[in-house]
Amino acid sequence: MSLLPILEFPDPRLRTKAVELDAAEVLQPSFQTLVDDMFQTMYDAPGIGLAASQVDVHKRFMVIDVSEEKNAPMVFINPQIVQKDGEQVYQEGCLSVPGIYADVTRANQITVRFLDRKAQPQELSTDGLLAICIQHEMDHLDGKLFVDYLSPLKREMVRKKLAKARKHVA
Repeated sequence: MSLLPILEFPDPRLRTKAVELDAAEVLQPSFQTLVDDMFQTMYDAPGIGLAASQVDVHKRFMVIDVSEEKNAPMVFINPQIVQKDGEQVYQEGCLSVPGIYADVTRANQITVRFLDRKAQPQELSTDGLLAICIQHEMDHLDGKLFVDYLSPLKREMVRKKLAKARKHVA
């Protein structure tokens, strides 16, 4: 397994809409290796979710593990939210927007249909942190970032703060 570079805001590649995968693609060894690499990258970052778009792979899938022990990896391929209910505000962060956190309002409960790692159809109803994480990562697949929920002024402040941080690293 190897670590993949994570794109950071405002990289325009983060705005690319991901395309669906077919079952044959999912079953390829190269895809399975990519999934393993994404988990390794996410755990190393450390994070609880990583969309393929964040590692410059514009396919509709994401990896998630919201467990404390980091022993409950989940793969969502071609995810679709088929039901939403309620609303919750959660302070989100993002591996593509390092060090920035902001309150985002999302559905409290969702039902999502997807293919698993073995290209088998699944349906999951969930709430809380997992529901938030799924919605957050699905936004990435649509070219949307959590900073898009912020006012234009706050979003510009985030962009400047990250640019300044990158300047100090260079």
